[in-house]
Amino acid sequence: MKLHRVILLVFVLGVLMASCAAKPDKLSKNFYKKSCPQAETLVRDITWGRAQSDSKLGAKLLRVHYHDCFVRGCDASILLDTVGTNAAAEKAARPNLSLLGFEVIDDIKSQIEQVCPEVVSCSDILALAARDAVSFPFKRDMWNVLTGRRDGFTSLSSEVNGNIPGPFSNFTALKDLFAKKNLNVNDLVVLSGAHTIGVAHCGAFSRRLYNFTGKGDTDPSLDEAYAASLKSQCPNPASPAITVEMDPESSESFDTQYFTTVKQNKGLFQSDAALITDRAAAKIVDSLLKPKSFFSEFGKSMKNMGEIEVLTGSAGEIRKNCRIVNA
Repeated sequence: MKLHRVILLVFVLGVLMASCAAKPDKLSKNFYKKSCPQAETLVRDITWGRAQSDSKLGAKLLRVHYHDCFVRGCDASILLDTVGTNAAAEKAARPNLSLLGFEVIDDIKSQIEQVCPEVVSCSDILALAARDAVSFPFKRDMWNVLTGRRDGFTSLSSEVNGNIPGPFSNFTALKDLFAKKNLNVNDLVVLSGAHTIGVAHCGAFSRRLYNFTGKGDTDPSLDEAYAASLKSQCPNPASPAITVEMDPESSESFDTQYFTTVKQNKGLFQSDAALITDRAAAKIVDSLLKPKSFFSEFGKSMKNMGEIEVLTGSAGEIRKNCRIVNA
């Protein structure tokens, strides 16, 4: 009997040790507290300095962070440049050609490397800077960012399409894509609220205005007055040089106005309009009309998005330069 108990105990301990060994490292708060205590303050100060002269920086960096996480996870693969004759990097993919703000990340990385060389990852810098740029008008952190990510080695433009939700996506396509990233419908609706800041190129939605079903028609779900306003700003064919506000009421204010416009059938993209075509999603839209609810839920969903397929522990590397992998 005693021998049986010993064997059983050894077996249980073995299982526990195996499970602990298999458990991946987790992101944590203040990951750099000992290795680079000034890291997060540096990111905030530099980002706020840039945001003071660029009111659109929040929208720019939030979009870069979003596009990074949805392809290969949050590993800063979006920051890598194409090198020589190598396959084109993610930046070269069509959905990423209009991304902006890379020079801000370069500046932050350069200054952090001077005080803490090869310690702070580019992926963490991007996650922190996106938060800080959006937070600048509020002068406080709008959500918590866990850190401990490491940087990936690979960036391929061929992997972008099919991973980045497109502006023409219907609700089913959006839901399926988010589910592949372990994000639910609540995350989908909440993160769509990022469209409350920033601008969009006419080509991203001109089909809704001029050729919705291929017969030269306008999307009937789009508010008529809003459609007319968009047509006055975006001629047909679409000019790549023209942009319009994604949230026509407050495109530089991180607020709940986006959800109001969606309910008024003034969502700019088909993917915006899709949120009220599903009963459950429409209820979530209603729940986010109050700023307190939106800010709280946005923080939770940003945490979820920031954990997509992260590299931690000994995986990946800490790049010296965010644009190229270490030699």
